[in-house]
Formats: sequence, structure tokens, C-alpha cells
Amino acid sequence: MSAPTRLGRYPVRRRIGSGAFATVWLAYDEHLDSPVAIKVLADNWVDDHHIRQRFLEEGRFLRKVESPHVVSVYDAGELEDDRPYLVMAYADQGTLADLTEVAPLPRSQAMAVITQVGRGLSALHDRGVLHRDVKPANVLFRTVENGRGPHVVAMLGDLGLGKAMDMSSRLTMAGGTPSYVAPEQALGEGLDPRADQFSLAALSYFLLTGRQPHSHASLAAAENPVPPPPMGIDNPAAEAVVLRGLAKDREDRFPDVESFVAALVDAIGEPVDDTPAGWAPIDPELTRAASRPERTGVASDQPPPEASQRRHTRWPWVAAAVLALLAGTGAGWALERNGTSEQTVEDSTGLLSVTVPESWTEQVDPEQWVPFEGRSEQPAVAAGTREGWNSDDDPAEGVFVGILPGEALPSRVPGHPACPVQRGPYFDEKGDDEFMTVFFSGCPGVDLMVERVVRVNQNQLQWIQIRADRRKVAARVLDSVTASGF
Repeated sequence: MSAPTRLGRYPVRRRIGSGAFATVWLAYDEHLDSPVAIKVLADNWVDDHHIRQRFLEEGRFLRKVESPHVVSVYDAGELEDDRPYLVMAYADQGTLADLTEVAPLPRSQAMAVITQVGRGLSALHDRGVLHRDVKPANVLFRTVENGRGPHVVAMLGDLGLGKAMDMSSRLTMAGGTPSYVAPEQALGEGLDPRADQFSLAALSYFLLTGRQPHSHASLAAAENPVPPPPMGIDNPAAEAVVLRGLAKDREDRFPDVESFVAALVDAIGEPVDDTPAGWAPIDPELTRAASRPERTGVASDQPPPEASQRRHTRWPWVAAAVLALLAGTGAGWALERNGTSEQTVEDSTGLLSVTVPESWTEQVDPEQWVPFEGRSEQPAVAAGTREGWNSDDDPAEGVFVGILPGEALPSRVPGHPACPVQRGPYFDEKGDDEFMTVFFSGCPGVDLMVERVVRVNQNQLQWIQIRADRRKVAARVLDSVTASGF
């Protein structure tokens, strides 16, 4: 995949990353002679008024705040295909999630990040805005130069869930990242700044211990959190501050973020370095500032192979599942013909079904599979455009649905190093089912791969893998999957 040549008046160098609703590109402001990050709404959401409004509100929320610790929005516009975009400060040193993948931060750096994120939250709260999604991936680092030389500034980004306080004081839609979200937010209750304080306390726990205080797989699990395990940091006073910020009842927390940060700094008893030296980016090719690009240049946005391999770690039980799937013979198939361009495929037990384009029924396998060696067979069905559609060497469009033992959703899905862009994992619920979804794009052979794991009951999971050339087709197939009798 190649980057667009320009976005509005800005020449583009490469893609920085993608999320559920938008793609961020590294571009260049020729007027100000500076690299910028441009966030563009995904084309499949352009006609969704609610998503479009949320995207535009993020820019408005960010423009309300003038703080070095909140990502700045410089400009906004709309492309010829009606997609809105935001032009923002470029985080040349990556994210906190990138940084902590390599090793835990020293305590001095951890406290610098906590303090600066706290200042960003206080600035948002002073302007009547809640962030609602404080987590490592939304803490960005930017190099700033002044009379003391270059130093790193931590900034809060991605206010896609941001809300004005007068809106959040009423019942609102639940959202956020399960392991960092406050209980009242998971419950969809009215919110105040203490919800962001809870998330900052969870971030502080993570930075000071190297592990999350909770490992919630869904927002439902975050509604009633148990006390986190002891931090083991040999500082009872600091631990007491963090645990107070993580109190289940918001009335037991500090009155505001500023009070929480001040108490933690005092308990740590060490001066905070407000101007830490630059930290080497995890992936220089993805995060360093670009030289001024040519107007007509088109750059590749694919990350280096070694970077992709580092980010996508294969998950053992799904690796076994893939092998089992590839070993299928494809003999026999069950097909319900409905007289349209789509057909519904069922497994041999009649418990699973999925509706696919008719071209995906060239090779259909309804037979059961064995997800773990030496274990019992489980229901499964696969359908694709040709034999070998599910191979890594010569992939084509198709879908696999299978049942496997499991009591809880996993934290990751199979990695696909050949796909340069990963979005997710995203955790959600539909009816009584909890599920996790990860999207991969730019894949060889087929552009898009979707991995979804659904918790269908207390001891069984459903695994869905889709390979498709078009997002709308993948979404339609994904929504059509049914499982009965579980």
C-alpha cells in the first residue's frame, strides 16, 4: 500500500498508524517548515453521522486546551471524498506503549510521565473536558527544544472518547479500555474528573510495577473490580496513594488529579525531572521526523519486517488452531442455497453457520476440527474462493469459524507479520457474548484479515478468521456468524 501524495495542502510521507475509526499519516507543513501528524476518518465511517461527529468533537476538545501535555490541533479540513481530517502535533518519540514494550521505565522517568500526563488531564478538566481513555497507547512523546537543549514532553492524545463534563454528568455510553477504565465509566454512569484520576492511577500502578492493576477482558468485568495485588515497590506511602486513586467508590479517591499527582510525588520523595533527555524511539522508521518531502513523491508506508515481527507475536493455541485448519481436507460440504449472490454455510453439526458471497463457496469444509492435539473434536466450518485460500503462501478470500475450549478471552490473537497495519484488539459485548476483534490490513494476497474470539459460554470460545479484499464484505460476513446450542 502507498501513502496518498497529499492530504489537503500537506504533502504526505508515510502512514504512522491506524485505529478503529481513523488512519494517521506523517505529513509536512510547508508553510511552517515542520512535520505534522494528520488524522483522517476511515472511509467506511464517512456516512455514519455519530462516528463523524465524535471525530470532529475530538478536534474541538483538543482546540479548547492550550497545554504542552495535550496534543495540539493546528488545522482541520475535509478531503474530496468528504472525509474530515485533523492536523496535529507530531509525536516523534512514539508512545508509552512502544516504550514499555522493551523494558520498564526507571522510576525517575515513570514519575516524569505520570506528572506530565497529570498536567495534561488537569488542563483538560480546567476547560471542562474529560479524556475517558487514559492508557499507554494514548500517551505520546514529542521532542521539544529550548535553551536547555532537546527534551521529551509527554502528551495526551486520542480524545475519541472525550466528553464535555456537562454531557458526561448525565447517563452516557460506556466506553474505554477495560484494564484502565473507572467502574462508574464501565457502568455508563455520569462522570466527573475522578474517572480520569482512576485511569491515571492505573497507569501509575503499571509504570511503577511493570504490570497492570487489573486484567479485565471486558467493560463488564471492570464494573466491579477487586482490589489489585500489592505493588511490591518498598514504599507503603506511594502504594497507598496509588490504591486510593484506584478506589472503587469515586468518593474515596482524591478530589482531583492535581491532588493525586502531588501526593504521589511527595510519597516517592524524589525530585521529578521535567526535562528528561530524549528516549530512542522503538521504531525509528515509523517515528522519526521526515526531511522535507518532494511534492510529487509517493512513499511506502510499510514498516520494516523486523518491526512488524516484533509487534506481532504468535499466540500458541491459535498457532495450533491454524495448523489444524490448514490440515483440513475440504471433503464434503453443507450449503443452504438461498437464490441470491450470498449463501449460508453450516458445519456438520448444524450448530455454526455463516453467510458468505457465493464466490466463497468454491471450497467448503463443514467437518469438525481438533484445536488441541489429543483433545476432542469441536464444531467448525470453513469456506473460501479456492483450495488453499487459508494458506500463508497463497492466500485468498474466505472465512473459518471454529469452537475451542476456553474460559476467558485471550489478550492477543495470531500475529500476521506480513500485514503492515494492526488495529486493536478491541473488546466489546453483544447480547450475552463478550468478544475481542483485531484487524490487519495491507496484507499480501488479500488486503484485510480479521481475527475475532467470542466467549460463547463459561468454558467455550468461538474463533473467527476472515480474509477479504473489501472491508464491507468482511464486516457483513463477520456479522452473519451464528452459534446455537452453546
